[in-house]
Amino acid sequence: MSPVRATIADRAAAPAVLTHPTAGGLTWRPWTRADVPSLATLVRAVQEADGRDWFTPADEIAESFDGPAYDPADTLLGLDADGTPLAYTYAEQFPTEGATILRAWILGGVHPSRRGEGIGTQLLAWATGRARQALATHDGAPRLAGLPARIAVDLVDGDPAERRDLLRAGGFEPVRYYANLLRDLSAPVPAIGLEPPLRLVPWTDALEDATRLARNDAFRDHWGSQPRTPESWRAHRSSFAPHWSFLVVDESVRYPGSEHEQPGDTTVAPGTPYVVGLHRASRHEHDWATQGYTAGYTDLLGVRRAYRGRRIAAALLTHAMRVFADEGMQHAELDVDTDNPTGAPALYARLGYAKSDGSTLYAIEL
Repeated sequence: MSPVRATIADRAAAPAVLTHPTAGGLTWRPWTRADVPSLATLVRAVQEADGRDWFTPADEIAESFDGPAYDPADTLLGLDADGTPLAYTYAEQFPTEGATILRAWILGGVHPSRRGEGIGTQLLAWATGRARQALATHDGAPRLAGLPARIAVDLVDGDPAERRDLLRAGGFEPVRYYANLLRDLSAPVPAIGLEPPLRLVPWTDALEDATRLARNDAFRDHWGSQPRTPESWRAHRSSFAPHWSFLVVDESVRYPGSEHEQPGDTTVAPGTPYVVGLHRASRHEHDWATQGYTAGYTDLLGVRRAYRGRRIAAALLTHAMRVFADEGMQHAELDVDTDNPTGAPALYARLGYAKSDGSTLYAIEL
C-alpha cells in the first residue's frame, strides 16, 4: 500500500510573511501593465548581459497579464530612486483543471549594472517563498491537496555559471535537459506523404478545441506535461503563426463529442473532424537580426498515441519545413526534451536537425 502523501500545505512549508529584498536599496512593488515597455527594456538588458541572441519582446510580457492563472501578487519589480526598473521576478502559477502535478515557474533577473550586490539571491528567495504560498493555497481542494508539486526555473546553457550556483544554494537541482535544434533549409527536404484516411489540413479556428484534445492525448506520457484547458491553450500566442501551422485528421472518424475523452469537457461538438496530429509554429522575427538567420519555429509537434508509427509527425514537420523555405526562411528550429519518450530526437536527427544550444530545468520537488 502506497504511503499517504502529506498535504501540499505541509510540503510547501510556505512562509507566513514575504519580505521584500533589502539588498541594493531598491523600492519594490508588483508589476502593472504600464510597466511593460520598461520591463521589456530591463529584460533585454538582462538577456544581453547573459549572452543571449534571442529576447523576450514587449508583446510577450504584455500577454502575461492575461494568463489564465495570473495574479499580480506573484510579481515583483525593483526600482531605483528615479523609478527605473532594475530587477524583476514572476512566480507564475498554472491552471489546475485536470492536473496531476501542481506547478509554479520562476523567472527573473537583475540589471547588469546592479549585479554582485546580493539582489538576485534575495529576489530568488522571495519568488520561491511566493511560489510556496501559491501552491499551499490548493490545500483546501481534496483532489489537489495530495498531488506532487514542483517549483521550476529554466536555465540556458550559456547563462552565467554563478546563476547555477545561486539556484543550487536556493535548493534547486537539475531535473531535465532540453536541446534547441536547427535545420538548414538550403538542404533538400524529403517529401513524406500520408496514407488515406489520414489527411493534412490547415490549422483553423473551427478545429482549435479538437486540436487541444489531440495535444493533451499526445503529450500525456511526456514528463511534466499537463492538460491544456481552453483558456491556457489560447494564451501566450503573441508570436503564433497560423499559416505555418498544420493538422492531420482521420477522415474515417468524426468526433462523438469530447466528454468521452476529457470528462466534463464539452468543447468539441459531435461531427467535428478527428484531429490526430498537430504542428503549431511561431514567428520570432524580432530575433532574426541578433541570431543572424531567419527561422520558422516549431512550438508543438504531437501525434495521438494510438496513431504513432504512421509517419504523421514526419509528414507534418517536413511539410512545415517546405513552407518555411518557400517563405524565405533559412532554418527550421525547435526545442526538444532530450529524454522524449516518443523517439523524437532520433526523428529530428534523421531529418537533418542539429543541436545549436540547450537548457536545463532546475526544480524543487515537493
